[in-house]
Amino acid sequence: MNWEIPQGIKTWSQFGHPILMWVLLGMAVYALYSGIQIKRTRKATPEERKELIQKKFNVKHHQVGSILLAMMVLGTIGGMAVTYINNGKLFVGPHLLVGLGMTGMIAVSASLVPFMQKGNELARYSHIALNLSLLGLFSWQAVSGMQIVQKIVSKL
Repeated sequence: MNWEIPQGIKTWSQFGHPILMWVLLGMAVYALYSGIQIKRTRKATPEERKELIQKKFNVKHHQVGSILLAMMVLGTIGGMAVTYINNGKLFVGPHLLVGLGMTGMIAVSASLVPFMQKGNELARYSHIALNLSLLGLFSWQAVSGMQIVQKIVSKL
């Protein structure tokens, strides 16, 4: 029996990855904001610290980071799967290679959290450097991804 995905699903499935990644880019910006607020909390005066702690930026940062990690891994796999299903191959180029690199970077960044919780400053600065690099690459991916979406739309 030869089973094939209906053409309508194949066509519209191509837009799930870019939509998800734009949402994740927004979440990454929020993760940066909440991370900055955590640093502000650590360096604040006792009165300021009390106010900032009530906003629970540490909890929000950790939760958003966890969602980002999971959804970036799934979004990367999903984007590759949809590309393969629709084209019978992957297009090995900068968008794919940078996306795979970013997936590795976010995994390494997340793996540093237990060390940061124990006060390891090298882990903290590595986490920050990885995530700032990730955000820059994510911004570039948004542009290159929209160029890919334009090619897909022009073929519809």
